[in-house]
Formats: sequence, C-alpha cells, structure tokens
Amino acid sequence: MGSPIPNAVKPDKPFEQTTLTYYDGTSRTVYDTGIERPYPDGKLIVSRTDLDGVLTHVNDAFVEISGYSEDELIGQPQSILRHPDMPKAAYKDLWDTVKSGNKWHGYVKNLCKDGSHYWVYATVVPNVRRGETVGYTSVRRKPSRSKIEAATAQYAQMQQNEEG
Repeated sequence: MGSPIPNAVKPDKPFEQTTLTYYDGTSRTVYDTGIERPYPDGKLIVSRTDLDGVLTHVNDAFVEISGYSEDELIGQPQSILRHPDMPKAAYKDLWDTVKSGNKWHGYVKNLCKDGSHYWVYATVVPNVRRGETVGYTSVRRKPSRSKIEAATAQYAQMQQNEEG
C-alpha cells in the first residue's frame, strides 16, 4: 500500500476530533466540522483505484469537492475521505461485493480536507483487463435529500450495533 494517510489539518471552525482505525490497523486523526458541502449540480465525481483501494486517478470534480489537490490524492487510499459517521460494515459490504467481481451501489458520506462533508450516491465496479481485475472505478452522483436522510438513520443504527 502507499504511504500512510496523513492526519487531517485542524479546521479554523469548531470541530469534533475523531481517531479512525482502518482495516489494516493504521489510524488517523480527522476533524469533522458538521458543515455539509452541496454536491455540484450536473457533475460526476470519478476516481480509479488499484486493487488495494489506493487512488490512481481522480477527476476535476473529485478534486474540487474534496478540497485536496490531485497530488495530495494520488497514491493515497480512497479511505482518506472516510467520514467517522460511516459504519465499517458499509465498507465491508462494498469491498466484499467488488472483490467478488460485482457492481456495488450505495450512499456514502465523505469527509473533505477542511472538515466539511458531502454525500454521494456511488457506483463502484471492478476494472477487468484480459479476464483479471486490475482495480476499481467509482462514479458518484448527486443523491436525493430523502435518500441521505434514510442513509443517515441506517448508518447511525449500524454504528450503534458495531459499538454495542
């Protein structure tokens, strides 16, 4: 895997500090301001990763909404955007699905560099070359507000189950 994910930069707004621990045992401190960024109308956020989830391509819309530069993103795991409200089980489902060769759809709350967040409806597909999976592509669209509200409630319940 690439270099460890750097700790987030403390925002200049009030924030909640959280330490996230990833599946490989590494951890990272993140800051959540609770401020939602609107998804950009008419745009698709696109990225590609290698088999380990390390970013190999990001489009301009991805760079714009995340607050990171392209150089800060390429070579980092996709989990650099993991928001503390996202349950581990959601990511397990995503990875189990795509690693078995199938397409995954779901709602994801992502954390921006400045501690704000944004919601997406994501579709993740394996990139297959000559019969072998070589990485993954994720295309994100603007989700409806009602789906965000439903996902927020579902994810809060899932996190309670993970902790309890």
